[in-house]
Parts: sequence; structure tokens; C-alpha cells
Amino acid sequence: MIVKFGAKKKLLFVIKRNFQGTNEPKQAEVTSIEQERIFEAWLNQYKALIFKIVRAYAFTVADQDDLFQEIALQIWRSVPSFQKASSVMTWVYRVAINTAIKWVKKESKHQGAKEISPVLCLQPDSTGLADERLDWLYQEIHKLDKIDRSLSLLLLDGLSYKEMSDILGITESNVGVKISRIKKQLIAKSLKYTSYGI
Repeated sequence: MIVKFGAKKKLLFVIKRNFQGTNEPKQAEVTSIEQERIFEAWLNQYKALIFKIVRAYAFTVADQDDLFQEIALQIWRSVPSFQKASSVMTWVYRVAINTAIKWVKKESKHQGAKEISPVLCLQPDSTGLADERLDWLYQEIHKLDKIDRSLSLLLLDGLSYKEMSDILGITESNVGVKISRIKKQLIAKSLKYTSYGI
């Protein structure tokens, strides 16, 4: 069952249905009402972040819907295990990026996609007009390996090197080196393109 992004109530129903009845042990004492409240708050607060990750890891509209659903389900499941050792944003990022990376590995057919579908519904405050520079940037981000792709998204959201290293499990110095290489690579590629107004 594919749930569209705007159908939050339907999504909650699907997530509850998928989560209930499993034999997974409870990791913390969180009532289902609290879990639903926390999940809805996290989803509302960080949906733009989730949309960026979905757009960077899935190529078609159907795949983006599937990945969004999978990320939402994993965030729902992660609520009881959230220990407040990190910020909620770092936690949601970690869950979303790890879910996207696993999803790409599992769905190897997504690796070979050549054309990226423009999906205006993934941009929450979209005016309906496509920004060629943004399209170009996402196309280039798609071409990066998993870690570099994740770093690019984290950088675009203005996270510190410390936050990035916590989310990805790599050292801060490694984050700095990788970001420097990514920037140089993107600058070099942008000099070759004039059609995107870059």
C-alpha cells in the first residue's frame, strides 16, 4: 500500500498496523498515545529534512513514496528507544539516513536510474516552479557515494562537523576532508554547465 505524503492519518494507520502485532520487545516504557504524539511532532517538525533525504536517495515518485513510508515507519519504531543522548534532530537524521542507505542496498534497482523525476510534492513550500540550480544540485548529489551524499545533505542543513560525525559515525576530521573534496568536485562540475544558470 502506497501512502501519499499528505495522508498523515492514513500513514499513522499503516504504521500502527505494521508495528502492532510484531514480537519486538519494548525498549522503553512509552505508551502508544505518547508514541503517537512524539511521532507526529517529530514528523511535523522534521518533514523537510526527511523530504531532502528521500529526494537524495530515491529516483522515481513511487520509490520516493516507498522510501518516505519506510523512513516514517522506522522513526515510529525508534521513538521508544530514543534516550536523549543526542538531539531529536540528530536522532531523526540518523534514523532517516540509515534507513535510506539500507533501502538503497535492498532495492538495487534504484542504483541504475538515469533520470531524476521532478517531484514538487516533496518540497513542502513549493511554489510549483522548478529551480534549475536546485535540480542540478540534486542530480549531482545523486551521483555521490552514500556517505558523501549524506554529508552533502547535512551540510545543506547547516549542521556542525560534530553533529555530522555523530550522525554518520565518522570522525570530525574525516567530515572536514570529505566536505572539502565534495565542494571542490561540485565547483569543478558547475564550471562546465551553463544551462543551469550556475
